Amino acid sequence: MSEAARTTIDQSEVDRFSAMAAEWWSPTGKFRPLHKFNPVRLAYIRDKACAHFGRDPKSARPLEGLRVLDIGCGGGLLCEPVARMGASVLGADASEKNIGIARTHAAQTGVDVDYRAVTAEALAEAGETFDIVLNMEVVEHVADVDFFIRTCASMVRPGGMMLIATINRTLKARALAIFAAEVVLRWLPRGTHQFEKLVTPEELEAPLLAGGMEIVEKNGVFYNVLQDRWNLSADTDVNYMVLARRPA
Repeated sequence: MSEAARTTIDQSEVDRFSAMAAEWWSPTGKFRPLHKFNPVRLAYIRDKACAHFGRDPKSARPLEGLRVLDIGCGGGLLCEPVARMGASVLGADASEKNIGIARTHAAQTGVDVDYRAVTAEALAEAGETFDIVLNMEVVEHVADVDFFIRTCASMVRPGGMMLIATINRTLKARALAIFAAEVVLRWLPRGTHQFEKLVTPEELEAPLLAGGMEIVEKNGVFYNVLQDRWNLSADTDVNYMVLARRPA
């Protein structure tokens, strides 16, 4: 298949999340796990971006002047707080319903985010570039992981960075991230994650390198039941994040 004919969109995944769009901003709804996950994700984004670009993470707007893409932004749970850190944020999602919810919420809160119902490949084709690309909980829902990662990497400016968060394809992840989360604890609707679509850290390396990126680090993320919160960890067997950069 030619590059021009390829797509990153898995329409069944778009339809699945579109059907739940109205619940994006409910902390007790179907996206409750993402609301719980947000503090550790945002702290990681802020701290790594500040270290990379020489900013003070304690300042009121530490990402001032940086252009950020949140690809697969859903209802905007990351876009709004990143915009509040001073970044110019483009939130992109293939679901018109998700973008509609995101725009409505941003209008209500007064946060300036450029939301677009568009694919990664369309943005890349249009020549869009960013200092930071956020690729959070998306790769397990796309149709062509390699093409998606390379496409996203092509939009990272020289000296820029990309953060990827996803779920490892391990038996431990199948037990905890799918069976426990969807069946036992009912944190997520059944079918939210399909084991065969999960992606290992090793499978991200080739398209990142092919896209001209350098892998900086990998970190695990785990849920602490006693604290009722997510924390960074050295264990990448279940949830993990990858930080990559493009040489200046």
